[in-house]
Order: sequence, then structure tokens, then C-alpha cells
Amino acid sequence: MKLILAIVQDKDATNLSSAFVDANVRATKLSTTGGFLKAGNTTFIIGIEDERVDEVLDIIKENGQTREQFMTPPIMNVDTAEAGQSYPIEVQVGGATVFVMPVESFHQF
Repeated sequence: MKLILAIVQDKDATNLSSAFVDANVRATKLSTTGGFLKAGNTTFIIGIEDERVDEVLDIIKENGQTREQFMTPPIMNVDTAEAGQSYPIEVQVGGATVFVMPVESFHQF
């Protein structure tokens, strides 16, 4: 058995949750916040049999989209001529960050 933690953007969470239901994959859904963009994320916790790990990873891959987003970085050096000015930069966000971990034992009460 494996434990999968999948962190996706909130924009992808509803579709991913529906895909899990369609595939009979049980998942616990948590609202989380990313540190870089301070944006909403959703973390799915999934306990799954070893032989279904690739299936779950495919579902996550199909339902997590990358997209471009503009953000304004924090001002780091106030000694420069451009102190107080910060310009938006384009960054790639979305997709999924996934951790697959072995489970030593599983109990359901």
C-alpha cells in the first residue's frame, strides 16, 4: 500500500475530485495555502494499493494544468536606484506536486 499526497491548485481541485470518484479512488481533501504565491491550493491524501499507483498518478496528471500567472515579487534591496518599485513577472503555476510514500500498516476502525 502507498500513501499519495497530491497538491494542486484550487482551480483544478473540483475536476480532480470528480475524476477520483469516477475511478473509485477514495481521497481526503484539505484546503491548503502555497508559500510562494500565497494562493489557495488543495491537498489530496490518498491511500491506495501498490498496483493502482500509476492509475492515480495518471488521473492527477490529466487533471492538473499548468498556467502562466503574473506576480509582483517583494522588494529585496532598498539601497538601489529603483527602491520602492517592483514590476510584475510571469511565473508558471499549477500542475501538481505529488509525493508517494510506502505505508507500513493500514487500519480502518
